[in-house]
Amino acid sequence: MPHLTVESRRRSELIDITAQVRDLVARNQVTEGALLLFVPHTTAGIFINENADPDVAEDILTTLSGLVPRQGAYRHGEGNSDAHIKAVLTGSSVLVPISQGRLELGTWQGIYLAEFDGPRRRRVTAAFLAPLPEVKA
Repeated sequence: MPHLTVESRRRSELIDITAQVRDLVARNQVTEGALLLFVPHTTAGIFINENADPDVAEDILTTLSGLVPRQGAYRHGEGNSDAHIKAVLTGSSVLVPISQGRLELGTWQGIYLAEFDGPRRRRVTAAFLAPLPEVKA
């Protein structure tokens, strides 16, 4: 199964992986269908949001840190409970349509790996979904 490898540099970081995903679609010569991206990690997530203004990513990180502070009355002994909770909030998968060989993202949309317990090397698993054949009534 195809995958991407993404390396984070900070404990909390949003990494725009849109270009890597576009390259993956092109390398696999997929022209129609959809792409499921899945992050098999419990302290990282994946989501789609604006990638034109980097301040949006910083605002997201700042807000998540305010909602789920690093230190809290957590019971998990590893010291990364906040990372687990933030991963739940961002989600572990996205589904992106593909048409004419291109990701069907909105004008300002990009795909982000959300790192909450870095720096680490993360894997993003990709599954291409073929369109169903036309059904004639």
